[in-house]
Amino acid sequence: MGTSRSGIETENTQAVVDLCTHKPRFETRLIELERQLGDASIFANPQKASELGREHARLKAVLQRFANYQEIQSRIAENEALKSEHKHEAEMLEMIEADLVDLRRKQQSLELDLKAAILPADPNDSRNTILEIRAGAGGEEAALFAGVLCRMYTRYAEAQGWKVESIASNPSALGGYKEMIVSIQGRDVYRHLRYESGVHRVQRVPLTEASGRVHTSTSTVAVLPDAEEVDLEIKPEDLDITVCRASGPGGQGVNTTDSAVQVTHKPTGLIVRCADERSQLKNKAKAMRVLRSRLLTAKQEEETAKYTQTRRSQIGTGDRSERVRTYNFPQNRVTDHRINHTLHNLSEFIEGKIEPMIAELMTRDYEKRLAILT
Repeated sequence: MGTSRSGIETENTQAVVDLCTHKPRFETRLIELERQLGDASIFANPQKASELGREHARLKAVLQRFANYQEIQSRIAENEALKSEHKHEAEMLEMIEADLVDLRRKQQSLELDLKAAILPADPNDSRNTILEIRAGAGGEEAALFAGVLCRMYTRYAEAQGWKVESIASNPSALGGYKEMIVSIQGRDVYRHLRYESGVHRVQRVPLTEASGRVHTSTSTVAVLPDAEEVDLEIKPEDLDITVCRASGPGGQGVNTTDSAVQVTHKPTGLIVRCADERSQLKNKAKAMRVLRSRLLTAKQEEETAKYTQTRRSQIGTGDRSERVRTYNFPQNRVTDHRINHTLHNLSEFIEGKIEPMIAELMTRDYEKRLAILT
C-alpha cells in the first residue's frame, strides 16, 4: 500500500469498485428471502422461519451499509468538485478540506465494516478469547517484554470496553513474566485480536545492559477462541489431574495449601497448570478452560487443513514460529512484517493504541479474501 495521499485515494477508489460488485447478490438473495417469508406455510417450521428471519435482518443491515458507504462516496465527490470551484478562496478551501478529512475517516471505517459483512462469517469472530504470552529468546529481557505486551493488550481491551481476567501467570525475578494467560471477554474480541498470534521481536537497551547496547529479544503470543463445554467432549478418563503447593518469586506471599492444579490431556499430551487462585476448584476450572480452548483450536486447524494454502495466501499461517512484528525502541518504530506496514509511534503503541495496526491487518485480510470470492 502506498503511503502517499494520491496512492491512498487510488486504492480507495479501486476498493469501491470491488465492493460494489458484491451488492447485486445480496439484493437478489434479499428478494428471494422476502418471497419465502411471504409464504405463510414457512411458519409451519418455526426453526426454518427463524433462520430465514435472521438472515433477512442481516442482509438488510448489509445493504444499509452499502447505502451508507455510497452516500459517503457521493459526498466526497461533491467536496472534490467544490475544491475546483473555490480553488482561489483560501477560507472556503480550508473548510472543504476539513470536511474531507472527516469524510475519509468515516469512509475507512465503513469500508472495513462492509468488507467484514460481505465475507462469510467466521464462527470464532464473536467468541471471547484466551491470550497466552510467553517469554522467548532473550532471558530476563524477553520476560520483561512479555510483561509489556500483556499491559499493551490489557489497555487496548479496556479501551474497547472488554473485560480482562487473569487465568495463570509465572512472574520473573525482575518483574516480567515467563508466562501470562488472560481471558478477554467482549464483543468481537477474537475478530480483532486473531492477527496478534506469532513471534513478537523487541529491539531495545535492556535495563541490565551497562554499556547501552541494543539487544534483540522475543516473546510469543497465542490467541485462542474461548471454547465452551458444548464445543467438544473431554472424557474424564483422558485427564490426569494433579495438585501441588503453589509457589512464587522470593518475597511474595504464597499459598500454604495444595491449591495449584496441573491438568494433562493424555491423548494429546497438552499440559495446563494454574496456580493464581487460592482455591483448588477455581484453579481447576481455569485450567480446564485453557485446555478446552487449546483443544478447540487444534481441532479447527485439523478440520481446515485442506484449506491451508488459501489461508496462507491471506495474512499468514498464524504459526507461532513466524516473526510477525518488530518493536524498535531506539527508532520509536513498530513494523508488522506480514504486511510490511510501519508506524512511528511505538511509545503510544505499547500503551494500547494498537487499533490502526489491527485495522490495517484486517483490511489486507479482507481484501485477499474478497479477491478469492470474486
